[in-house]
Amino acid sequence: QVQLVESGGRLVQAGGSLRLSCAASTRTFSSYSMGWFRQAPGKEREFVAAISWSGGSTYYADSVKGRFTLSRDSAKKTVYLQMNSLKPEDTAVYYCAASRSYGLGSVYDYWGQGTQVTVSS
Repeated sequence: QVQLVESGGRLVQAGGSLRLSCAASTRTFSSYSMGWFRQAPGKEREFVAAISWSGGSTYYADSVKGRFTLSRDSAKKTVYLQMNSLKPEDTAVYYCAASRSYGLGSVYDYWGQGTQVTVSS
């Protein structure tokens, strides 16, 4: 069982930056690839970014590529989503998730409760 707790979401102006954190409570953190998803009001949840078990590989949705950076700290069992050049369309609830696989189509078995990011224009 893996529990995930996101933090760092808040109101920010367009062009600003935020760093989201996701802390995992598991002794096998390195066994999981980690992903971030987001869901805006009235829209389906969408993939944002993912990072491999070791942190050596990442991939991003086209909409955030070049602006968001995903990293992980195994010692702290935490993943970080650095978001720069934020746009109003980035407004959403952001969710952290854990998967035993890595790559497109991975199934995420564990999810956090989400953190709200609001970008004002």
